Amino acid sequence: QVQLEESGGGLVQPGGSLRLSCTGSGSALYFFAMGWYRQCPGKGRELVASITGATINYSDSAKGRFNISRANARNTVDLQMNSLEPEDTAVYYCYANVGGENDWGKGTLVTVSS
Repeated sequence: QVQLEESGGGLVQPGGSLRLSCTGSGSALYFFAMGWYRQCPGKGRELVASITGATINYSDSAKGRFNISRANARNTVDLQMNSLEPEDTAVYYCYANVGGENDWGKGTLVTVSS
């Protein structure tokens, strides 16, 4: 089955940066879409950024601070997060749509705190 392996989470001070990486495997089908969602404490899961071909979507909070990129040949998607705020503290989940089905990574914790 599809596997999404995440890395890059950790503890960072406000104003700092982190880079999340995700590598997909386990399917001969094209990873049609990839991206990142997050679940903040006490909140539901929400979109951070996604990329499908040349189409990129960002949440309002991510625009201007985060940058998503993808290496299709390796089914890899990265999220460069800059100017992090305490409100960005969340478990970040890699996302992929493969063959019309949504798949999720296990999540990586990002904590923004001084």
